Amino acid sequence: MRNLLVLTGIIVTILFVMESKTVAAAEGEVVKIGNEQFKAQIMDYLKNPNEWKYAGKLPCIVDFYADWCGPCRIASPLLDELARKYKGKIIVYKVNTDQERELSQAFSISGIPAFLWVPRSGKPTMTSGISKSPEATKEQFEKMINDLLIK
Repeated sequence: MRNLLVLTGIIVTILFVMESKTVAAAEGEVVKIGNEQFKAQIMDYLKNPNEWKYAGKLPCIVDFYADWCGPCRIASPLLDELARKYKGKIIVYKVNTDQERELSQAFSISGIPAFLWVPRSGKPTMTSGISKSPEATKEQFEKMINDLLIK
């Protein structure tokens, strides 16, 4: 009986955390996720290794980054701004490549920042790097959002 109560508590906690992240995305905030959240909210690459099946309700951008990466730190505030600007239209997720090595390997991340642009239907697109100026990067990101995600 005690094990059942502990298990129930763990499940409720996991569901609460996942719901909190969904609410944050709905509020126009960037959501940091790990491997398990990625598989639940975006795509379970272990169950469907040869077929893309998007689990989300809104198109999304997944930013593969590391805290020590200079270009990643430049992209971060731009992604925050775009998450607010496109609130309710897209979701912006962040995956720390140092902490989520399995996930990074699954998507062959070899250079960061890397961005996975995931439309509601169809295949995703992967890009890497940013322009030298934040303004050019923002313009490039908005073009990708408009052309690939919310066309």
